[in-house]
Amino acid sequence: MKNEGAIQSMDIQAMASWSGGKDSCLALWRSQNSGGVNITHLLTALDETGLKTRSHGVTKELILAQGNSLGIANQFISATWQDYEKRFIEKLNHLHAKGVRKAIFGDIDLVAHREWEEMVCTEAGITALLPLWNENRLSMVHEFLDAGFKARVVCVDGRFLDESFVGVEFDHRYIENLPSNVDAGGENGEFHTFVYDGPNFKSPVQWKSLGKQSYISPKEFGQQTYHFDLLGVA
Repeated sequence: MKNEGAIQSMDIQAMASWSGGKDSCLALWRSQNSGGVNITHLLTALDETGLKTRSHGVTKELILAQGNSLGIANQFISATWQDYEKRFIEKLNHLHAKGVRKAIFGDIDLVAHREWEEMVCTEAGITALLPLWNENRLSMVHEFLDAGFKARVVCVDGRFLDESFVGVEFDHRYIENLPSNVDAGGENGEFHTFVYDGPNFKSPVQWKSLGKQSYISPKEFGQQTYHFDLLGVA
């Protein structure tokens, strides 16, 4: 890893909930630098096909490439929204049996998310850690970029952003150009990112864009339009 000063204890094994995006990446980075845990696994939720991430639409191959560059083993669940919680708890139990006692999440201030994470972790005898909790959203975005992380915007919610905001670099200029009603961190689901390099990556993840695609969610999920940048391994 590039962060040679990071200290990790071998006493407490931890996993990180891993979307491949900026918030989970910053939570991992902070945890690596604060010490006290040895992060042994990245846990990613895939959709029912098992081919791409549940919300961001990033391929399993790219998530594996991130894990390889970070030097951390990947773990996956494949689930529908209906059985997501059950599959997540099953995987946490599996990781607990491997010695994992802590779980790192990248949520910032959405109480319902924290309550769910603490609940599923308690079911498996694991303690939830939220290193970004209740911090300023914009400050953390700048912290992420100033630390040297690089990311691409791979999904936007059409209610907030048009497709010109997807398939581009996530940088300070991107933040400056966001409409006033869009959170700089996309914490309300306005956009999602894929991190391909940073101070804890051994080397950049090589990707290529396969073009943009729009998707309308099923009626039970509001028939909302989302725009994706389809990425593949280069």
